[in-house]
Amino acid sequence: MKKRSSGILMHISSLPGPYGIGDFGRGAYDFVDFLDRAKQKEWQILPLGITGYGDSPYQNFSAFAGNPYFIDLNEFLEQGYLEKEELVILPLGDDPLKVDYGILYKNKMELLRRAHKRAMRTIGPELRTFYEKEKNWLRDYALFMALKAEHKGISWLKWPDEYKDINSDKVREFEKNHEKEMFFHVFIQYYFFKQWRKLKNYANDKNIRIIGDIPIYVAEDSSDIWGNREIFKVDRNFVPITVAGCPPDAFSLTGQLWGNPIYNWEAMEKDGYKWWIKRIRASFEIYDVVRIDHFRGFEAFWEIKNGSENAVIGKWTKGPNMKLFDKVKEELGELDIIAEDLGFLTEEVHELIENTGYPGMKVLQFAFDPREESDYLPHTYHRNCVVYTGTHDNETIMGWVKNVNAEDLIFAGKYLKLSFEEGLNWGFIRGAFSSVADLCIIPMQDFLGLGEEARMNTPSTLGNNWIWRMREDALTDVLAAKIAKLTKMYGR
Repeated sequence: MKKRSSGILMHISSLPGPYGIGDFGRGAYDFVDFLDRAKQKEWQILPLGITGYGDSPYQNFSAFAGNPYFIDLNEFLEQGYLEKEELVILPLGDDPLKVDYGILYKNKMELLRRAHKRAMRTIGPELRTFYEKEKNWLRDYALFMALKAEHKGISWLKWPDEYKDINSDKVREFEKNHEKEMFFHVFIQYYFFKQWRKLKNYANDKNIRIIGDIPIYVAEDSSDIWGNREIFKVDRNFVPITVAGCPPDAFSLTGQLWGNPIYNWEAMEKDGYKWWIKRIRASFEIYDVVRIDHFRGFEAFWEIKNGSENAVIGKWTKGPNMKLFDKVKEELGELDIIAEDLGFLTEEVHELIENTGYPGMKVLQFAFDPREESDYLPHTYHRNCVVYTGTHDNETIMGWVKNVNAEDLIFAGKYLKLSFEEGLNWGFIRGAFSSVADLCIIPMQDFLGLGEEARMNTPSTLGNNWIWRMREDALTDVLAAKIAKLTKMYGR
């Protein structure tokens, strides 16, 4: 990533398309074509994992499995695995600008089940080959999801005791008797990765790289902890003893209580960090660059007693630091990793990031508090960083302009020489593009000049998150040309 370049942050779910959510269909290929016309070389997305309660792409049932909602149903129509009438009787949402996860959970999964039933007549051997190739993660995941279906979708921690232990006789018996249900989930993963790799190859052929995103933690209700409880801090009943979050900060006075289980880093070190090596290797099989969320947690993490009402009371606990990344380098070589280093940073965190050599992140929205010095101001940047106007957790630029206090806005206006003639969002974009940062990533919402209605996520809240979708007519040639001109001007 040492070559100067730029790209767009746009999650798959936000793409336009006919089936209730952005997917790997025509809308994704049109977006790649737009990136190409706009002379962009990077497409950053959010995690592709299967989402559960809260719909967050950062809380997945597996660190390895893909989200079935992103599968393009047109392929099943073409192959005869689905009929057009079925898409009428099982609608996937009637608002093209918002995702309805409730109806997707009900109807898209039913459509996938129907497609699976018909497909098994012809692709059984292909699924078996795929399963054997990916068995080191897929067996646990497919078995977990089959058991989850058997128990009406409840968390595995509420299953009968004999099913909580992946190595129990009862689980082995269940696996033997429920292969059909397991292979429904194998079918989903087969088509997810088949379609994703085709899309990624299309982007790569146009010299566009995919920047993936992986959460540092896994969800409590996931096949990862169910199948690997020895590498997590859990009690004899497999219940997490402590959970992850953030202390009180600018986002929340009570902190952020994520609830993710904490890794047993001592146990991980003893086995050579095998799980993390497997996870990072798998990530680089499907992405060109990987952004690791909450990177500071590898130096020290905020540890909260399980059952706490909020994240106010906790403690900083040391993480693996360079021991993990030395092992990653030893096993996998030099990798293009972006360290999400936002939030409260100590000298030790800065030292960790410097030692890895990974670029950190700069967010322009954080720069303009006139009461204090800020290393988010572009004149303080060094080249080895990634600059954003904002991230998925921030307001859009136009939302920020509307809600920020007057002093900050005046400072930003003077610093960036903002004008209504240029467009306030374009002034911020120009500020990011003109910086010395090697990589510049702009959320699609900011290129479109959208306001609060297009915000992707508000941390520490449930509901109304992750639902934004782009208008189908948004990707104009005029916009592409404007971005391309800016890209050329600033040597990206």
